[in-house]
Amino acid sequence: MNKKDVKALVITGFGLNCEKETAAAFRAAGATPETLHLNDLLDGQRKLGEFHMLAFIGGFSFGDHIGAGTVFANRIKYRMRTELEAFVRDGRLVVGICNGFQTITRLGLVPAVGGKLFEQQVALAQNEQGTFRDDWILLKANPASPCVFTKGIDLLPLPIRHGEGRFVPRDTALRKELEAQNLVCLRYADPETGEPADKFPHNPNGSVNSIAGICDPTGRIFGLMPHPEAYLSPFNHPQWTRQKLEGVLPEHGLGLQLFTNAVNFAAENL
Repeated sequence: MNKKDVKALVITGFGLNCEKETAAAFRAAGATPETLHLNDLLDGQRKLGEFHMLAFIGGFSFGDHIGAGTVFANRIKYRMRTELEAFVRDGRLVVGICNGFQTITRLGLVPAVGGKLFEQQVALAQNEQGTFRDDWILLKANPASPCVFTKGIDLLPLPIRHGEGRFVPRDTALRKELEAQNLVCLRYADPETGEPADKFPHNPNGSVNSIAGICDPTGRIFGLMPHPEAYLSPFNHPQWTRQKLEGVLPEHGLGLQLFTNAVNFAAENL
């Protein structure tokens, strides 16, 4: 399949606000994105099966009432569960970014350890310092992870903007299983050493084991708190002028690589 034939669905509505950037990311990666309001799916006007990739985007769905992503996840779980489960079982790709990550953890799409879809195993709790955080951070990718999206990535600077991003697994046994299966694909890193950061501000929310992003055992469902769709142009980076002077300004924003990896995979395998 040609990359332009890869159809990516970007769900929006009810307080989500990153649809244009996310659609632009898929388009820049070569896919054909389409933005649909959640109600169009819930009412059956359109079907998930029309698409190869699905994005749960950032924003503040339903105002983050009773916990970020909770209401949005429940709408999907109780009205689209069969359709979404078929989408996943067919080997199609899902990404959840920031509020989308919160949503797919509540849905139980990630980490789905033991094949347990729709069972919440991890949470994104309130930031440890108790306030909303808007900053740029550095991520360290795990080369042993099965994650389709992070292949070939080592260090990745991205912006964050969240108040509930502290990654917490259900219990110690699950944390150990995440590590043993290499389902932790991104960690917050110290910009001086490139090693995982356990202290604020480099770990901006107090996440356990510096975890910023995880995947399911297939590597096809991926969630992260930072915003790769907000770093599509080299000029998005706050230090782009310094990078230009030093001759290290990238051709594209480094967040694009996550989408390119996914679109390439879908074109070759779906």
